[in-house]
Amino acid sequence: MKLAEALQIRADLQNRIEQIGTRLVNNATTQEGSEPAESPAELLNELNASLEKHQELVTRINITNSRECNDKGETLTQLIARRDMLQKKVQMLRNLVGAASQLTNRYHLSEIRVISTINVADTQKLVDEMSKQLREVDIELQQLNWTVELV
Repeated sequence: MKLAEALQIRADLQNRIEQIGTRLVNNATTQEGSEPAESPAELLNELNASLEKHQELVTRINITNSRECNDKGETLTQLIARRDMLQKKVQMLRNLVGAASQLTNRYHLSEIRVISTINVADTQKLVDEMSKQLREVDIELQQLNWTVELV
């Protein structure tokens, strides 16, 4: 199985586990004399089986990510960490550019003048460059996910 397939199965399992949890809560109580729509005991068994599959799959994914490398010798774990860092940086810088771009209009000369404390154009160029790096790392990860075999 390819790593990308395992990642998709993991996502499906995560959704299934959430749905089972919701179903458990929905069937935790019932009116006296009524039966729940689903058996909580059966749902718990289903939840336990899904959680065990999820744990085994996550372990295999993590081992694969720590062992497999790109052509530069970086592990998938390192690439994921770099992607996550770039995502956070890009988001923070976008927020900064957005805040610095919101200058208030003055209707009278006596009103307080609000000015930006950063060079918006230069910061936007930095955001654009980092966004490009983020896309490149993400594409590399996607390519590796479809070529690497799951451990």
